[in-house]
Amino acid sequence: MKPITSLVPAVRWDRAGQRHVDLRAVLNLAWPMFLNSALQAVLNLTDTWFVSRISTEATAAVGAIFFLVMMCLFIVGGVGLGIQTLVAQAYGAGRRDHAARLTWAALWFSLATTPVCGLCAAMAFPILHPFGLALGIETQALEFWGPRLWGGPFSIALWALTGFFNGISQPRITLQIMAITAVSNVFFNALCINVLGLGVAGAAYGTTMAQALGVIIGLVIFLGPRFQQTFETRHHWRSKPQDFLKVIRIGVPTGLFPAVDVIGFALFQMMMSRLGAIDGAATQLVMMLTSIGYLPSIGIGMAGTTLVGQSIGAGDREWAMKLGNQTLLIAMCYMGGLGLLFAGLGPSMLAGFIDPQDPHGPATLALACSLLWVAAGYQLFDAVNLVSAFCLRGVGDVRVPTVWLLLASWLFFLPLTHALSFASGQGYVHFLPQYGFGALGGWIAALIYILLLAVMLFGRWHSGAWKRISI
Repeated sequence: MKPITSLVPAVRWDRAGQRHVDLRAVLNLAWPMFLNSALQAVLNLTDTWFVSRISTEATAAVGAIFFLVMMCLFIVGGVGLGIQTLVAQAYGAGRRDHAARLTWAALWFSLATTPVCGLCAAMAFPILHPFGLALGIETQALEFWGPRLWGGPFSIALWALTGFFNGISQPRITLQIMAITAVSNVFFNALCINVLGLGVAGAAYGTTMAQALGVIIGLVIFLGPRFQQTFETRHHWRSKPQDFLKVIRIGVPTGLFPAVDVIGFALFQMMMSRLGAIDGAATQLVMMLTSIGYLPSIGIGMAGTTLVGQSIGAGDREWAMKLGNQTLLIAMCYMGGLGLLFAGLGPSMLAGFIDPQDPHGPATLALACSLLWVAAGYQLFDAVNLVSAFCLRGVGDVRVPTVWLLLASWLFFLPLTHALSFASGQGYVHFLPQYGFGALGGWIAALIYILLLAVMLFGRWHSGAWKRISI
């Protein structure tokens, strides 16, 4: 296949022959990714709503392990996340056949993760029991864990397919796939929980079934005549050894970055649930509501990954910097405004997730409303944190940020959360000071942590150190 002419994306030329960022082109790429990530928030909110109808303990159980489940999937399936960077760079360089081969390598890798995901599912009790959750919370957490982890290969394959479409600037296809996945998730949750009576496990089965449907639809489009004609997707299923090495080399650190982040928040959720069902449930509710902010911003960040990656593939690093800064500004405007919205309307939004018949409902709602003010405060900093990370991903700069994130999470965030949340004798360790502020203390620690990450990652992006990196 002959290479096609490479062009940097989102360029607008003025009459003097000077180039500028075409904001309309950036927004045309960003809004489908924005909506696609918003649909992920809908998926999370759907699961939370169905689970909240079971009990406060059920909500606390899913909240306690939500990030722990995601951590396992990120570690095992980072290749699915990293494929967008490789496809964008190949597309920017005009190597469409290479983009197809790399995607196939990621799909084969997702299939190969099945036994690893099964092992993680089987290790549920030894993984969860040391956290000392209350018996009712632990029992329901174990019910959710297994079927969600067994569905891991579908999650990874879906990341790979949507990464391909996003990397070639076709996010509307991703949006269509995820819209069908989100709608089917409602149906499968209702079927598994309400009709089949599977309880908390039904939420996990529902998500797995919805994602399996998304993979089938994505494969049909990927192998269809449109992409067969332009990318020869049916001809490049025999990935070469160097393709697997390339996707692993970029995929492992790409997966470790969010894994390190979510393991911090997984342990954060565990600590909040250890405080009690009310603290755990209130934290889960606020987490799911604020996902309306950070998940769509991930979509904006993914647009940055595509634009930066295509610019790198075309050999123009200065243009990559300009496009990354533009997506960063868009995300800051969105999340800053949303923080104000949460502060004003959040309490009325949370009320819909409280079962009026639950005796713990009023206390859970009151605590969640207090926590929401802290969560609303870090929206702007979270935008800087997220989009800087995704722009760095576009150039393949993932190793140094991952190390920084690991140090900030394990040496700062988690000890601070433990110290501010637990009273004396209440936590996991006793050599740290313990101030006993409960869930509110934990969320204040999260605010300080997000601010620190924003400073570190934006500093890395703004420094331009990534311009010396090649993958």
